Amino acid sequence: MFARLGRFVTHRPRSVLVAWILLALAAGGFAMTPVLGEPLFAKLSTGEPGVPGSQSVRVSELLSDSAGGSTTTLLVGGSDLSDPDTLTGLTDPDGALANARGDLSEIDGVQAVADPLIAGDPTADPALAALVSTDGDAFVVRVTLTEGLADDALTAAEQDVVDRLTVLGEDLVAADLASAGSVSNTGIVIRAINHQMEQDLIRGELVALPISLLVMVIVFGGALAAGMPIVGAVASIVGGLGTIMGLSYVMDLDSVVINVVTVLGLGLSIDYGLLIVSRFREELKRLVDDDVRLETAGIPVGRRRRGGRRRDPLVLEAVRTTVGTAGRTVFFSALTIAISVLGLAAFPADLLQALGVAGALVVVLALATALTLVPALLVLSGRRFLAPSILSRVPGLRAVVGRLGDVAPDHGVFSRLTAVVQKRPWFVMIGAFAALLVMASPLLGLQLRNSGIDMLPPGTEQRAHLDAVSSGFPALGGADVWVVATDAPDETALSEATEALTAVEHVASVDPAVDLGDGNVLLGVRLDVDDAGGAEAVAVVNDVRDLGLGLLVGGQAAGQVDFGQSLIDGLPLAGGLVVLATFVLLFLMTGSVLVPVKALITNVLSIAASLGITTWVFQEGHLGSILGFESVGGIESYIVAVVVAFGFGLAMDYEVFLLSRVKELYDGGASNDEAVRLGLQRSGRIITSAALVIIVVFAGFATSSLLPIKEAGFALALAVALDATLVRMLLVPATMTVLGDRNWWAPRWLRPLAARLSLHH
Repeated sequence: MFARLGRFVTHRPRSVLVAWILLALAAGGFAMTPVLGEPLFAKLSTGEPGVPGSQSVRVSELLSDSAGGSTTTLLVGGSDLSDPDTLTGLTDPDGALANARGDLSEIDGVQAVADPLIAGDPTADPALAALVSTDGDAFVVRVTLTEGLADDALTAAEQDVVDRLTVLGEDLVAADLASAGSVSNTGIVIRAINHQMEQDLIRGELVALPISLLVMVIVFGGALAAGMPIVGAVASIVGGLGTIMGLSYVMDLDSVVINVVTVLGLGLSIDYGLLIVSRFREELKRLVDDDVRLETAGIPVGRRRRGGRRRDPLVLEAVRTTVGTAGRTVFFSALTIAISVLGLAAFPADLLQALGVAGALVVVLALATALTLVPALLVLSGRRFLAPSILSRVPGLRAVVGRLGDVAPDHGVFSRLTAVVQKRPWFVMIGAFAALLVMASPLLGLQLRNSGIDMLPPGTEQRAHLDAVSSGFPALGGADVWVVATDAPDETALSEATEALTAVEHVASVDPAVDLGDGNVLLGVRLDVDDAGGAEAVAVVNDVRDLGLGLLVGGQAAGQVDFGQSLIDGLPLAGGLVVLATFVLLFLMTGSVLVPVKALITNVLSIAASLGITTWVFQEGHLGSILGFESVGGIESYIVAVVVAFGFGLAMDYEVFLLSRVKELYDGGASNDEAVRLGLQRSGRIITSAALVIIVVFAGFATSSLLPIKEAGFALALAVALDATLVRMLLVPATMTVLGDRNWWAPRWLRPLAARLSLHH
């Protein structure tokens, strides 16, 4: 298969290049322009991740069904209602507030307009008095739309209401009756989060791509070779956006899907391009050196006459060999990563399913660019890769380019490091294991969080609006925990339930019962804690559910409990499928049953260590001032699953890079220790360079303003760094040295199967 693919690409490089250009243009236009409707970012949703069928989701659905029409709020700040002049200006029948009240009532679809000054005296009606802040220096205007409006009518009505409330806020500020006015509703909040996601995506790429290019220029010793993986990455990103756009027609996609999946596609495309280009340079240099030696010896080089007049036969042969060797490695790596990421689809949460499917599709795109687009560019570039780089003329860079830009020698820093490890393999192995366990230890106190508006950075307009309403208007805020009694409970049952709820630790009060219809009654539970998603709130949820009263419990803490339980419930299936598939694939690649077991253990430890450090940083608040975040006392629940799946796949990526070389050498007659030492020497530069590039990519997204994306970028960058250094350079050679020839052991009855189905040359 790979030989045929190599021949196809070398015969039609221009056709492959044109096909990718057309595909990228079509995918980009499909995703980012309203050609077939809304562009991609407008189709995304956002909110707390939920588990279909769980108690928290059922409560949320009941609340949504009974909430009536959508509500838009104008927060008027710096308006002292105790000041007679301010009160006179606001109650003027010809003033801005009265005029806006009339205009809003006449908008089609508006059901009610409420503000504390309708009756003149803001204290006249307790319901209206709730629209005044506790400090008396702000008030709220609320506009509620009619329930059940058609989508077009709802959109038009909401926009008219937002426009009129915005003008009202400006008029009040201009009349010196307020200092500020801000408008918010659910749609505005979602658009704000999506806009922030889009800006973070652009900024992350603007940070990652130039630095990645610079790193690869130094690694390859020239801009030409370095540019090949970047071109593949850009094509993969644009194609990925089109793929996600197509997926949005069959799945509900959260806005985080784009950022998380794009990071993976960008990093993998550069990784795979790096491997392909590096192997091509190695093969081309070998072929050219062989020709020179044959010509020097006076032996005719017949293959010079093959390959046609327009293409250099040595370049074509080098590309075909590269696709057949490094291409096979890339294919196997992509397959293991796609399986790891697709494992997320086995969890019941919609968000994880979307991340799993979208992530697997983007991995396939990264694979396609590496096996077709990058080789086509190599064919068209020819022997220019062998020309001395302009960087070699710069005195300060000459030594670096000479060491990094050329094909790796058989003896160097990685072979020397491996030799040191092989002298004391038990010491290195035990020390590395101990270090990983220490780094993983903070996981023992891990707290999962589900962010809502907390996703928006502090200081943004919508975050400031909702924080001000939450703190200044307690009567307008929801309860900390929502409890729904089903089966039409009578007064006695409700009284008993209220009494039982009040007795739970940290419960401050229980709101009066509200009939939701269909026999469902809502009880709002308010807590005496500051954090509605903290450990105390989670304990309240568990205690209420343990009461045995048949109550449905919802709210932020309940959502966290349900999501965490879904991870536990789905782990056996998801983890089992990933472990089984990875084990089988590594067995078919190496013919060993011990190598896959060792790889699974070391990779799990590596991921646990990265999550442990992430917990120490983000949950416990260390380094917050340096990294620019405020600790929320936990890690975003779905980020834990994403880091495990993506991090495990990336760890297998480097495992494949190393094992493919070691296995190639061992099968060629080298001893186990020699194969490990030489294999690490030949692959160490690629692993280190690829890891450095992907760390840059993830670090670029760790600069995100949104905390979940920052957590994901930090954790994945750390996972790659640990895997490429402590694990790949120390722990793996130490364990392979300790095992010796037993590395390649398999039961006698499995050996024929491994030989017949081998994925390795």
